[in-house]
Amino acid sequence: MRRLPLLLILLVTSGTTTYAATALHVQDAWIQEAPPGATVLAAYLVIANRGAQAQTLVSVSSPDFAAVEIHTSQIVNGTASMTQLKDLTIPAQGQQVFAPGGAHLMLLRPKRALRAGDAVRLRLQFSGAVTLDVTAKVTRGAPDTHHH
Repeated sequence: MRRLPLLLILLVTSGTTTYAATALHVQDAWIQEAPPGATVLAAYLVIANRGAQAQTLVSVSSPDFAAVEIHTSQIVNGTASMTQLKDLTIPAQGQQVFAPGGAHLMLLRPKRALRAGDAVRLRLQFSGAVTLDVTAKVTRGAPDTHHH
């Protein structure tokens, strides 16, 4: 039992970065398969924040794409429009759902051909130097719509 106090000291002195990283969880990450030669793909996922403080997603990168942008889609007066966001805040004890027709990650200029079943690494960078590495599966449709 002599190790317990040391563990508690490490947890207390490691600061908010460790706390923030453990408070954030990503689930259901997927990318819509695109036709060969497509220069833009979209990624969807859910970021859950189980912490007591809001966390802000400030950038996303991937070794498989030249750039990744945070976007949101909305319908204004019957016309769909897309807006690039500088950042996106996930509320404390809340979540941000990235889904078709809403917030999503625009994946620009793929560096390799991606087919259904491939895995893509995404690095989510939050304010406060918190990073999360996520693997997204390329699928032909939303993961819960495979029953056509």
